[in-house]
Amino acid sequence: MTSDHFDEARRPAVSALVLGAMTFGTLVDEKTSFELLDRFVERGGEWIDTADCYAFWHSPDGRGGDSERILGRWLAARPGVRARVRIATKVGAEPLWKGSWPAHRAGLSRRAIGDAFAGSLDRLGAEYVDLLWLHQEDRATPIEESVDAIAEQVTAGTVRRVGASNHPAWRIERARAYATARGLMPIDAFQLNATYLRVRPGTRPDGVVHPHGVLSDEQLDFARAHRMEVWAYTPLLGGAYDNPAKSIPQVYDHPGNTRRLAALDAVARDTGTTRGQVVLAWLVSQGIRPILGGSKLHQLDAALDGVALTLDEEHLARLNSAD
Repeated sequence: MTSDHFDEARRPAVSALVLGAMTFGTLVDEKTSFELLDRFVERGGEWIDTADCYAFWHSPDGRGGDSERILGRWLAARPGVRARVRIATKVGAEPLWKGSWPAHRAGLSRRAIGDAFAGSLDRLGAEYVDLLWLHQEDRATPIEESVDAIAEQVTAGTVRRVGASNHPAWRIERARAYATARGLMPIDAFQLNATYLRVRPGTRPDGVVHPHGVLSDEQLDFARAHRMEVWAYTPLLGGAYDNPAKSIPQVYDHPGNTRRLAALDAVARDTGTTRGQVVLAWLVSQGIRPILGGSKLHQLDAALDGVALTLDEEHLARLNSAD
């Protein structure tokens, strides 16, 4: 989009894809970040996902905030776009000092949430966010304290919804029960690592340090029972489904996934799409909203096409029975 103004009359249908802004401002420069954000909105993208700690591991000072700053500058440069997008950010995982993560991070105490979220709003240049995630569980803090802390933000009008990333289902149930009993806003969204392939039992993909970070059948069942949204990070395995230069991680190397890859190949041939696009369409069919963290426009376009793909009953049956 060449104009800094977004034409509401030309707004397309809303996409199920979430744009992950994790590397904006570090690996992805500002110009490219703006191009990706503009294209996302042009094609009906709505949800943008970031965090106060993104991406500290790529930052020279070992601290997060670059992603939110890029989003803040983009929002300021695009009059009217705030009404067309929903911003989700996370608190709790920012390292206390360079090199201290994961042993020493901000956590989810009342004070930590308040301080971290104030910083997020400042970097975003926003009066509110549409969804605030508890980034990863903090066993040192009672979950009830975290619920109370976010309730203060909800009351202040700075948070519209509450979610939890990288938490076990029982902690979310405790938080929801506590919030409901007190008339507070309950957690209604779960964000976890998920894709079509399944990891070997007892393993986690690289980058998933959280013991409960990979979506399990139990977590998915819990979310569905409570009508919670489920968001999936790293759904495309960093491009390994379709890029011959990238190998599918070893944690996915087992006979069940050999059958799943064969099913993906068959459905991709039938639909004239790619493995990755079928994965995204399959996730949407399961009620799971995928997050794309791509850094190139063609990756974003392909992903938007993927979530728009409707798989028929025969294709879904083939994919779902490939275990």
